[in-house]
Amino acid sequence: MRRVVITGMGIWSCLGNNVEEVRQSLYTGRSGIGLDQDRLDYGFRSGLTGIVARPQLKGVLDRRTRVGLSEEAEYAFMASKEAFDMAHIDEQYLLDNEVGGIFGNDSSALAVVQAAQIMAEKHDSALIGSGLIFQGMNSTVNMNMSTIFHLRGVNFSVSAACASGSHAIGLGYLLIKQGLQDMVLCGGAQEVNKYSMSSFDALNTFSVRMDEPTKASRPFDRDRDGLIPSGGAAALVLEDYEHAVARGATILAEVCGYGFSSNGGGISQPSDEGSFIAMTRAMKDAGVSAVDIDYINAHATSTHQGDMFEAIAINRIFNGQRALISSTKSMTGHECWMAGASEIVYSILMMHNNFVAPNINLENRDEYSEPLNLATTTIDTEVNTVLSNSFGFGGTNSALVIRKG
Repeated sequence: MRRVVITGMGIWSCLGNNVEEVRQSLYTGRSGIGLDQDRLDYGFRSGLTGIVARPQLKGVLDRRTRVGLSEEAEYAFMASKEAFDMAHIDEQYLLDNEVGGIFGNDSSALAVVQAAQIMAEKHDSALIGSGLIFQGMNSTVNMNMSTIFHLRGVNFSVSAACASGSHAIGLGYLLIKQGLQDMVLCGGAQEVNKYSMSSFDALNTFSVRMDEPTKASRPFDRDRDGLIPSGGAAALVLEDYEHAVARGATILAEVCGYGFSSNGGGISQPSDEGSFIAMTRAMKDAGVSAVDIDYINAHATSTHQGDMFEAIAINRIFNGQRALISSTKSMTGHECWMAGASEIVYSILMMHNNFVAPNINLENRDEYSEPLNLATTTIDTEVNTVLSNSFGFGGTNSALVIRKG
């Protein structure tokens, strides 16, 4: 089996629009959460959201291409461009070599709503246009990235709720490991518009701590009252180790293990057993034990049940071990379909800058997180091996183990 390494990464999130901006935010514990009055006017219980800038693509991409880009595909383009640039992959390389693309994406609500509004008002499907068709498909991200970057290898989206981005990386890892691809662009993307999140607001999922937006996301805190939706995109260039060495690429990290499971229970019910299985499977695949893990990027979204069951599962494996733990969602909110990919980017930034980002807003631990070695402030320390967790509705669980390159 071949080794799989990461040679480029890109990010567009509420913490910044490139890896350097995001690194600074992670180190200083800066929250990217704000209040969107438009959500309240629309009828949301909560107006809290990650504040993500829209890219200015006029003059960067031609009009025909821009028309077919959904919001999340715009973010994915920016992240992918940065990832390819970091990996020193130019257009000629992409034309001359087969590169695949797998992205996590589980909705494209804005285009669907806009198309429905046109039909309701005009009663003429001809007015919808091809742009909204390509924007409204769940495969909008990989479709567009394949077209823009001339990707001719594997080409599909992973639709697995909040584990989508992590599963995309896991599948890319497996394809390269088995010799079916030499290089795959993997990542996750999440739209931030109000239409994409209205159904979650209906479930009373979101925090209503709107008086202090930056303090609303409180993973593992006793007084948390819900998650905050967020989004953007993250992209990583996964590559066969020998292939990377042969072309003189800089190796950022190695993907060592991928674990997965399904809870097989209630559609929105998390499970400590499912989380435990995904984590232990990833660690077994990587050939590591609890003592080898320096840092755990927890899935913890700032919901009572989700945080509780993950804390129970982590404690079953890491009780008394040295691994530092934090949920970067305390700063980003829940980046949903992109989270499993963005949190690998965040973890690599910690690896290469020798720190663990803090779990901010943790003032009063609940009884389940009390035994955990949670980082409540930025900790300057060497980080070589990371376990990253991602769990989603429908009981889908994914865990990745990465090692510093």
